[in-house]
Amino acid sequence: MRFGKTLKQSIYEPWRDKYIEYDKLKSLLREDRPDDDDEPWTEEDEVRFCDEIFNVQLEKVAQFQEEKMQELRQRVDAAFEKLRDLPPADSQNKDKPTDEALAQQLKELEAELDGITNEVKELQKYSNINYTGFLKIVKKHDRKRGDRYKIRPIMQVSLSKRPFNSEQGYSPLLNKLSLMYFAIRQHLEENAHAEPYHLDPVSQPETHNGEKYTAYKFWVHPDNLLEVKTFILRRLPTLVYSHQSAKEWDGDEDPTITSLYFDNANFQMYYQKVEREAEASSLRLRWYGQLSQKPEIVFEQKIIHDNGTSEERKFPIKEKYIKPFLDGEYKMEKSIQKMERQGQSTADVEEFRSTAEAIQNYIRSNKLEPVVRANYARTAFQNPGDDRIRMSIDTNIAFIREDTLDRDRPCRDPQNWHRTDIDDSNMTYPFKNINQSEVSRFPYAVLEIKLKEDQNRKRPVWVTDLMASHLVHPCPRFSKFLQGVASLFEDYVNRLPFWLPDLDTDIRKDPQVAFEEEEAKRAHRAQNEQVVGSFLGTKLGNSFKPSRSSPMAKSYLAERVAAESSGAKAQTPASGTDRTPTGATPAGELNGSTSGQQQDGGQQQGGRSDYGTMTLSSVFPGFSLSKYSIAMRLKRAQREDGRRGSVTLPPGVEEPTEWLKNSGPLQIEPKVWLANERTFLKWQHICVLLGGLAISLYTAAGRNTAAEYIAVGFILVAAFAGGWGYFLLHSRRKMIVERSGKDFDNFFGPLVISVALMVALILNFSFAYRDFLARTRAGTKVEALFIQSSSSSASPVDLR
Repeated sequence: MRFGKTLKQSIYEPWRDKYIEYDKLKSLLREDRPDDDDEPWTEEDEVRFCDEIFNVQLEKVAQFQEEKMQELRQRVDAAFEKLRDLPPADSQNKDKPTDEALAQQLKELEAELDGITNEVKELQKYSNINYTGFLKIVKKHDRKRGDRYKIRPIMQVSLSKRPFNSEQGYSPLLNKLSLMYFAIRQHLEENAHAEPYHLDPVSQPETHNGEKYTAYKFWVHPDNLLEVKTFILRRLPTLVYSHQSAKEWDGDEDPTITSLYFDNANFQMYYQKVEREAEASSLRLRWYGQLSQKPEIVFEQKIIHDNGTSEERKFPIKEKYIKPFLDGEYKMEKSIQKMERQGQSTADVEEFRSTAEAIQNYIRSNKLEPVVRANYARTAFQNPGDDRIRMSIDTNIAFIREDTLDRDRPCRDPQNWHRTDIDDSNMTYPFKNINQSEVSRFPYAVLEIKLKEDQNRKRPVWVTDLMASHLVHPCPRFSKFLQGVASLFEDYVNRLPFWLPDLDTDIRKDPQVAFEEEEAKRAHRAQNEQVVGSFLGTKLGNSFKPSRSSPMAKSYLAERVAAESSGAKAQTPASGTDRTPTGATPAGELNGSTSGQQQDGGQQQGGRSDYGTMTLSSVFPGFSLSKYSIAMRLKRAQREDGRRGSVTLPPGVEEPTEWLKNSGPLQIEPKVWLANERTFLKWQHICVLLGGLAISLYTAAGRNTAAEYIAVGFILVAAFAGGWGYFLLHSRRKMIVERSGKDFDNFFGPLVISVALMVALILNFSFAYRDFLARTRAGTKVEALFIQSSSSSASPVDLR
C-alpha cells in the first residue's frame, strides 16, 4: 500500500488539518507529472520545496504535537488532583462520602482517564505517521531531485531536535495514568489486589517456562561497552554457550546467534508489533554458530497479550525438516515418535504436538516466509543455578534481507528456506561479500536485563545503578525484528518504530547530568505513588531517599577538580602565611567539606542542595557554590594576584619559560603570508580610491567651502586607511611569528571607514537638498516677477 493511502486512512478527523500535506509536497516534487517531463529542476523549485517542508509542514506538526502534549499533561494533572482530594481509605472524616458516592466519583474519574488515554494513543499514532511521512517525502526528493542537493540528513537532524516520535516523552504521562488506573481499580474491583502495580513504566513483563520475568532493554555506545561489561563481571560471571547447544556452558568466545524472522508480503506481523495490537506475534528460527556445524535449530513464537505480558512458544527442529514443515508436508511426526519411545510424559508429548501444530497453522494461514535475518554476538551473564538475574549484551548486530519480494531478483532462493550464499560459505560479520544494500549494521550494542519477579525480594542496588547510569540508553520495547524491517524495507512499510530518531543522535551523556535526571524522575515517581498510597491506605512502592552519590554516575570533571583540590591542600603551608583572598574558599577546605558531606548525608542530602532553586546560585550563577565554580574562582584570583600557584617542583625540574607549542622551528605555510599581504593590498586599494576621490572633489569645489571641507575629510580617511593597512600588516606578522593564540580579526578599521563614508553621504544629501530648496525658492520669485510684469503691460492706456 502506498503511503499516501495509508496516511488518509490514519487521519484522526478532529486533527485533519494538522497532518503533513503529503500530496502537496508530492506536487512540489512534480510526482504527478510523467517521468519524461523535460522541465528542469531549478534553484527556485528547490527553495520552494525546502521552505514548505521545513518551515511550514514540520513546524506545523511539531507545534501541534507540543501543544496537544501540554494539554494532555494539564488534563492528567487535573485528574490527579481530583484523586488527591478524595478522602483516604482509613479516613475518619464525617464528611467522607458513602461507598456508593465514592464509587460513582471513581467511575466518572475512570471515564475521564479513558478519554485521556484514547487521545494519548491517537497522539502517538499522529506522531508516528507524520514522522514516517517526512522521511518518505525526503527520500523521494533525494531519489528524484537529489542530483545536487540531499536533504535527508538535514531532515533527520531536524526530527531529532523535535522528538515528537520519542517514547521518552510519553513515559511519564503513561506512568501517571497507570498509577491512577491502579488506584481506581483497587476500589472498584474486588480481586484487584491480585494484580500488583509495576513501578517501572519502561519494563516489559515476560513469561519463560511458566516463570514471570521483567525485561529491560538498553542501548550501549561502543565507547561505554567495555565499562559496562566490566561492571557486570564484578557481580555476575559470564555464561558462554557452545556452538552445538544453547544448554552447554563452555566455549572460549562469545557465540554468534542467527535469528531468521518470518513475515508475509504485506508485513502483517511488523505492523501488528509497531502499532502494539493485541496478541501481536513474532516468529523466528534461531541457531548458534554456523549452520554448517549442524547446530540445534529452534522454532520460536513470541506473543504479546492484552495486559502487556509476553509469552514464548518454541520447539526444536532439524534442518532437513524445516522446508517440509513450512510447506505443510511434515508435522513433526518423527520427533513425536522419538519422545514416545524415550518414555516422556503424555503431557509433554501433547504440549509439543500442540505447539508445533499451532505454529504450523499460523505460518500457513498468514502465508509467512523468511524476510530478514539478524546476526549478532552475545555475551551472557548469570550465576549458575540462579536465574533471578539474567543479563545479555548483543554486539556486532547486522540485519540481512532474506525475502523474495522481487521475483526477478530475489535475495533468497524461493525453493530454499535460507540464504545458501551466506551459510554455505560460513560468512561472518560484517558480511562484506554480499550486496551492501541488503545489509544494515546496527551502531550500538543491546543490553537486556531480565529480573525474576519476587515481591519479597528487592532489586539489587547495583542493577538499579546500572540502569540509571550514563553508560546505557533506555530503549523499552526495542525489537530486532522491527529494526531490521524498518532499516531494510523502508520502501515497503508505512510506519516506523519510535526509537529511530535516537539513532541520529549521540546517546552518550554526561555522568552527573544523567544521575541528576534519574534522581528527579525517582522523586517525582515517589511523590505520585505516595499520593495513591495515601488514598488506598497502603504503602505503594519504596519511599524516596536521595542518593548521596552514584557509583555509576560520577562526573569525571568533578573528580578531577577534587583531585586538584586535594593536591593543593597537601602543599598549603601549615603556618598559614599564604592566605586565600577574600571571597575564595581554600582548596583544602573545599575537599574536606566535600568529604564530610559525603560521609554525613543528613546535612545536605548528598550535596544536591547546590542545584536547588530559590538560592543565591540559582539567581546569580556567578555565586555558585559548586566545587568546580569555587576552584575556578580560586584559580582566577591567584592569576590576578600574579601568582602561578604553590606547586613544588621535584628536584632537577625547572619551571618552563616557553609554551610547548612555541618550541621548535617556525614552520608557516606561504598562504598565511600571502593572505596577510592581500589584506594589506586591499587597504591600500581603498586608500587610493578615497584619495583620488578627495583630490577630484577638492579641485572641482571652486569657491564651495563645504565641498572643500568634505574633500579634506576624505583625504584624512584615505590617510587612515593607508596607515591602518600598514599597521595590520606588521601587527599580524608579529602575531604569526610569535604563534599568538589571539584572534586575528579587528573591526575598528572597517568601522571607521564605514562611519566616515556614511557621514559623507548624509552630508552630501543634505547639501544637495539645501541647494534644491534654494533653487526652488529662486524660481518661484522669478515666476512671480514675470507674472507681475505681464499684468502691467496688459493694462489699458489712457489716450486723452
